[in-house]
Amino acid sequence: MAEFYPSLTQCAVVAAAFKILLFPAYKSTDFEVHRNWLAITHSLPVKEWYYEKTSEWTLDYPPFFAGLEWCLSQIAALMDPEMLKVKNLNYDSWQTVYFQRSSVIVLELMLVYALNRYIKSAQTQAAKELAHAASLSILLSPGLLIIDHVHFQYNGFLYGILVLSIVLARKQSTLLYSGITFAILLCFKHIYLYLSLAWFVYLLRAYCLHPTSMFRPQFGNIVKLGAGVLGVFAVAFGPFAKWGQLLQLKDRLFPFSRGLCHAYWAPNVWALYSFLDRALIFVAPRLGLPVKADALASVTRGLVGDTAFAVLPEITKEYTFGLTFVFQILCLVKLWFKPDWDTFVGAVTNCAFAAFLFGWHVHEKAVLLIIIPFSLLAIKDRRYLGAFRPLAVAGHVSLFPLLFTAAEFPIKTVYTIFWLVLFLFVFGRLAPAPLRPRVFLLDRFSLLYDTVSIPLIIYCSLIHGLAFARMQP
Repeated sequence: MAEFYPSLTQCAVVAAAFKILLFPAYKSTDFEVHRNWLAITHSLPVKEWYYEKTSEWTLDYPPFFAGLEWCLSQIAALMDPEMLKVKNLNYDSWQTVYFQRSSVIVLELMLVYALNRYIKSAQTQAAKELAHAASLSILLSPGLLIIDHVHFQYNGFLYGILVLSIVLARKQSTLLYSGITFAILLCFKHIYLYLSLAWFVYLLRAYCLHPTSMFRPQFGNIVKLGAGVLGVFAVAFGPFAKWGQLLQLKDRLFPFSRGLCHAYWAPNVWALYSFLDRALIFVAPRLGLPVKADALASVTRGLVGDTAFAVLPEITKEYTFGLTFVFQILCLVKLWFKPDWDTFVGAVTNCAFAAFLFGWHVHEKAVLLIIIPFSLLAIKDRRYLGAFRPLAVAGHVSLFPLLFTAAEFPIKTVYTIFWLVLFLFVFGRLAPAPLRPRVFLLDRFSLLYDTVSIPLIIYCSLIHGLAFARMQP
């Protein structure tokens, strides 16, 4: 059946053509963030990159990503040198827009390469068909379209490195390269630290210890893996250590002062906690609960670094780290005793899920950390697909407010609905029946959950805005 599918290359070409049509679309502050980083890396010596603060959008990604910006800036200089001036804040000539939009498309070839490796790594023809469908699902993801090609970021490139590292973990002969590739990814974007425990446990159990005994270390493998990973970090951070700038990098990469919740709440536990705090304000006096007056507007204002609760106890970063670790351990224990590739991918997914639900200052875009690894298993059987479907619906719908202008409404809704129908229902038919029986009640609840998302999209995108606009004086 795979011969009836379009190839990855064909889909990549058609998708690129569609993304080119979106060049004039809405672009967020992230567009200016990356333009500013191009200017910083091109105009200043390396030792000044993490100190420059002319713009509020200071460089806060690890050194490899800064090096990528420097490489892109060499080409950008040929397009429009004005974009590379640090003081040219909010500069967006058409040459700048076309260059930055094009760079996202070109760098996304990393994802195409990784997905191609994923398909080839499948052992049987049936497995290749499932891998091909899953790869098309990731390549054409509405999340990547919304975040990268309209909102503006480089997640497709980074998730390409992530998928490649996962694929390299599929065979014993490439496990070493999986660890090194993941280390490289961490030096591009440190958000992937959320997933690092899955790599640590899997590589320790499957590569550093003997396959038949967890008490027999393989010292040769330990040395190779340690040297490879430490070598990557030495290349990335060594120059900054030499200049005594590691503390400056730490402050830039881990700005804990930004607060518990992002300006736009991610749909996680702390969003529910914040909502409950807002609701308790109205009933707290009747219950005899104290209300902190200075926190009444804190969470709802949406200001970065301005999370304070009026009734409920404050949440510290130590609490969030502890909860994240506890819920990650649950899947890591299974991975330790069953170190196979499917369990590893499940552990990566669950580590991302725990971090998304309980992490500190989680961005809404981090939901792709869950969706993309899970996509590799989603149509393995219908039990996985049943769990993936509500995640895909909720995850992508939660990204819709990122594109709040009227022109992008039909694009995000039609494209996402098309993707959901095609990959969750049409390609989902490829998923074999599960070995264990499915739970009828939970299946129907999942279908109800998906159905409710349709009127929710209509309300949030159309009715809510119109109703409140008429209420304004």
